[in-house]
Amino acid sequence: MSSTAIGIIGSAGRMGQAIAQTIARRDDVTLAGGIDHGGNASSLAQTADVLVDFSSPEALEDTLDACVASGTPILIGTTGLQERHHYLIDDAAREIAIIQTGNTSLGVTMLAALVRDAAERLGDDWDIEILEMHHRHKVDAPSGTARLLGEAAAQGRQVDLDIVTEGGRTGITGPRKDGAIGFASLRGGSVAGDHRVIFAGPQERIELAHYAEDRGIFAKGAVRGALWLAGHAPGRFDMANVLGI
Repeated sequence: MSSTAIGIIGSAGRMGQAIAQTIARRDDVTLAGGIDHGGNASSLAQTADVLVDFSSPEALEDTLDACVASGTPILIGTTGLQERHHYLIDDAAREIAIIQTGNTSLGVTMLAALVRDAAERLGDDWDIEILEMHHRHKVDAPSGTARLLGEAAAQGRQVDLDIVTEGGRTGITGPRKDGAIGFASLRGGSVAGDHRVIFAGPQERIELAHYAEDRGIFAKGAVRGALWLAGHAPGRFDMANVLGI
């Protein structure tokens, strides 16, 4: 059986280590190597069939340049990306296959599909609030997963998330804006990732939730996404493409 060689950008981080452990337990993939801050992305891209990136937004441009130069597809799980990073990803996706996602969990991917469907069908008189909690060391908020779920809700309503986002409420904020998608972030302990999407309608409420019990679920999803990418035609994709939803 031939195996796919996966290289890890951000190999010393929590996700990088979890992905390496997942690869070690499988016989259809091998570890092509890993780098961290200051490492040579070009060298790794040339030896790997596909890269997974869970490093930092600051490193993304150099990583994408290395992947385009070698024709290596990449799964980007790095969170905290800004608008300019998405432009860079769009440009690179003309040359290579890219998955960019705020969460590689297959369960979260399915949750996003349910959120999108619910937002589309319930109507604007249902308020949408997204609550997330992560471990005390997480540096960005709201989480990439919360943003992913917010994007799903916004797509269902056919609105721009950046325009309808409401967060950071404190003091006298006034009433909730009609059509807003609210975010709240909690930090503490060793929580791997809890996410709830609340649809609050007149006299009733729906809650869709996902609770990550172990970081390994993200690693398993990342490896599955990397295998899907290997040898794929250029384009920009997400985990929903991996599941075919």
